[in-house]
Amino acid sequence: MKKIDRLILRSFIGPLVLTFTLSVLVLLMQFVWKYVDDLVGKGLEFSVIAELLMYASATFVPMALPIAVLFASIMTMGNFGEKYELVAMKAGGISVRRAMMPMAAVVLLLTGMAFYFANNVMPTAMLKYRMTLYDITRKKPAVNIRPGEYYKEFEGYVIRVGSKGHDGRTLQDVIIYDHTRGMSETTVIVAKRGIMEPSPDNMYLKFTLYDGYSYSEETSGENFRTRPLTSIGFRQQSLNFDISSFAFNKSVEENFKGSYQMMNINQLDTSIVGLEKSLGERIGQYHTNMLSNLRAWAQYKTIDTVQHAAKTVSVDSLLYSLPGKERRMARLHARNAVVSAQQDAKLYTDMVESDREYINRHYIEWHRKFTLSIACLLLFLIGAPFGSIVRKGGLGLPLVASVGFFVLYYVVGMIAEKAVRESAIGPEGMWISSLVMLPIGIVLTLQATTDSSFFDGSSWRKFFRRLFRRRT
Repeated sequence: MKKIDRLILRSFIGPLVLTFTLSVLVLLMQFVWKYVDDLVGKGLEFSVIAELLMYASATFVPMALPIAVLFASIMTMGNFGEKYELVAMKAGGISVRRAMMPMAAVVLLLTGMAFYFANNVMPTAMLKYRMTLYDITRKKPAVNIRPGEYYKEFEGYVIRVGSKGHDGRTLQDVIIYDHTRGMSETTVIVAKRGIMEPSPDNMYLKFTLYDGYSYSEETSGENFRTRPLTSIGFRQQSLNFDISSFAFNKSVEENFKGSYQMMNINQLDTSIVGLEKSLGERIGQYHTNMLSNLRAWAQYKTIDTVQHAAKTVSVDSLLYSLPGKERRMARLHARNAVVSAQQDAKLYTDMVESDREYINRHYIEWHRKFTLSIACLLLFLIGAPFGSIVRKGGLGLPLVASVGFFVLYYVVGMIAEKAVRESAIGPEGMWISSLVMLPIGIVLTLQATTDSSFFDGSSWRKFFRRLFRRRT
C-alpha cells in the first residue's frame, strides 16, 4: 500500500467511525426518549437496561451506516480540497478517481458487511430486542409505598402509610382498603404500626400489623341500610400481597419468532410462498361460493316450457306473473340476497387486502436487506465527488449536505415503501430511492473526475456576464 493510500484511509476512517457512533447514539437517544416511561420506576437491574440498549443499537446499524459513509466521504474530500491537497495530488499525477479508490474499497467492504449484518445478525437482534422490550413493558413498577400517598398497584387494595422508618420496613398509621370482594363490600384495616418485608422467595410482600381495627360494611343489596357495621380489633394481623408480577421474567423466544422482521432471505422466501398459496386458495374458495350462489339466480334467465322450448323470459315479466303475496316475498328475498352478497364481498375484500398487505411487508423486508446495503455505495458516489467539488471541510457544510442528501433518500424511500405496502406499485418499488440517487451520484462523479466547472460560482457569473453583454 502506498503512502498516499494510507493518508486517504486515515483521513476517511476517523470521521467514518465518529459519525457512525454519533448516529447510533442519536437514534438510541430517540428510542430512550420514546420508552422512558416504561424504563423508569420499575427497579430494573443495570444489566437488563444495558441488554435492551445493546439490542436496540444493533437494530439501528443499517440506518446509521449509510449516514456515516456519506458524511465521512464529504468531509474527507472536502478537507483535501480546502487544504489544496487535491491540487497537489493532481500535480503529482493522481486523479480524483484514483484518490477515491482506497475509500471505495472500504465502502465496498462495508456494503458486504452491511448485507451480512442485515441478513444474519439483524433478525436475531430484532428478536432479542422485541422480547426484552415486551418483558420490560409488562413488568409492573417496583413496590414503592411513599408516606402520605395512596398506593394502588396491588389489585383490589389501596394502601396509605402515615410515615416510614429509616430502615424502610417500619410503618406508622397504616390504612388498607380491601376491595377484593367488590366495591359494594368494603373492608378497611387501620393499624397504629406495622412491618413490611418480602418473603424469602420474593413472591409475596408480607404486612404484619399491630394494634388496629378491621371495619367491614356492605353498601348494596336489599336492606343494606339496616345491616350493621362490623368492627374487629386485633393486636397482630398478617396480610400477604402477591408481587410475582413485579418481578422481571424473561419470555420464551419461541413465542416471538415468526415475524417478518426476524427472518433472513431464505426464511422470507419460504414464508412468502406459503402466504401466496394460502391467499390463492382463499380467492378460489370465494369464487366457488359466489358461482354456486349465482347459479340459482341464473335459472330465472331461461325458462323451458312445453309450448315454447328454451324461451327467454325477462325478470320483470316473470315477477309480475306471480301473485301479489309471492311477488312481495320474491322482492324481499332478492333484496336480502343482494345485501348478503354485498356484505360477503366487503368482508372478502377486507380480508384479501389485509393478507396482501401482510405479504407486501415480507417483500419490503426482503428488498430492504439489499437497498440499505447498496445505499452505502450510492451515498459514497454522491458524497466523495460532492466534497471534491465544493472543497469545504470541517463540520458545517458536510453536515448540512449529508442531512440534505439522506433526507431526500429517506423520504423517497418512505413514500415508495408506503406505496408497496398498499399495493399501489410492485415490490420492486423499494428500489425507487436508489434509482433516484444513482443519477445524482453519476453526475457528481463525472463532474468531479472531469474537473468540470458546473458547480463553480465564478464560471456561472462569467457566463451570465457574457450573455448579458451579447444581448446589450
